[in-house]
Amino acid sequence: MADRPIIFSGIQPTGRKHLGIFIGAIRQYVEGQDRGEPAIYCVVDLHSISVPYEPADLRERVLDTAAILLAAGLDPERCVFFRQSDVRQHSELTWLLSAVTSHGDLDRMTQFKEKTGSARELASAALFYYPVLMAADVLAYRATEVPVGDDQRQHVELMREIARRFNGRFGAEGEDTLVVPELVVPAVGARIMDLQEPERKMSTTGGTEQGTVLVLDDEKTIRKKVGSAVTDSGREVRAAADKPGVTNLIDILAVARGVGRPEIEAEFADAGYGDFKKAVADGVVELLGPVRERYAELRPDEAALEATLEAGAAKARAIAEPVLEDVRRVMGFG
Repeated sequence: MADRPIIFSGIQPTGRKHLGIFIGAIRQYVEGQDRGEPAIYCVVDLHSISVPYEPADLRERVLDTAAILLAAGLDPERCVFFRQSDVRQHSELTWLLSAVTSHGDLDRMTQFKEKTGSARELASAALFYYPVLMAADVLAYRATEVPVGDDQRQHVELMREIARRFNGRFGAEGEDTLVVPELVVPAVGARIMDLQEPERKMSTTGGTEQGTVLVLDDEKTIRKKVGSAVTDSGREVRAAADKPGVTNLIDILAVARGVGRPEIEAEFADAGYGDFKKAVADGVVELLGPVRERYAELRPDEAALEATLEAGAAKARAIAEPVLEDVRRVMGFG
């Protein structure tokens, strides 16, 4: 039997999680719990300081995010779930990895360019250095799989290159200190698009309000957003490059039902867009409804959420510290 993977992924602390993140990442987290040995997930609050923020808001958003993930099905007994800043090995490894990361590597990051635009000189050093911290998040656990959305592909490729460089520079012959992880992207729904602007990915920061379905949206809001989704001038429910709006809705319904695109296209071959959108809305409501209800039960008990995160952090530190000891040793420290 093949060895079970070590799975790691992190998620930004915001209560405004949208359907794209739920499909592209959170569902993978839940599905990976019984496959990973272990499956490790964290709320990456250290990444939040790369842009202006309020400390009190950050604390609240960490708990919001923790409650959403637990409501979606994360079970602290079946995975390691914690807050990034509670495990200081992440910060230390970030600095140590700077020895094998160049300025040019970071300057080529597409997301940095997109987030800064013409104001790159005013961006924080933390935003520029963000990919190295992301690499440390994963490499600290010798993770073999990184389940993330397709938009994170470039960051994962950089962390793979950082691991290879580190091993090449500091590793003894036949001995690799760090593991080169593999990117895992869902086959369907890897990139859910904005319902109003289907050429752009769904986002709570750069997308449209009406085109972004939030995990905590109520049923009425979900139906309104899906019902007003942009399609095209035709009537055919078919995935195609020239039908981005319809293709996006097909992917959403396929994920909600656990089927592929062909099944959705066959079912709605003779239907109009009205019936098709209603089915999509039904699927999204059924997918997200239980999460919203469970979140309402979990979120008020902040002491329980804090206890869950701290228990997970203790497990995470126990895994990461031996890796950091190996890194320090081969680099000549201690």
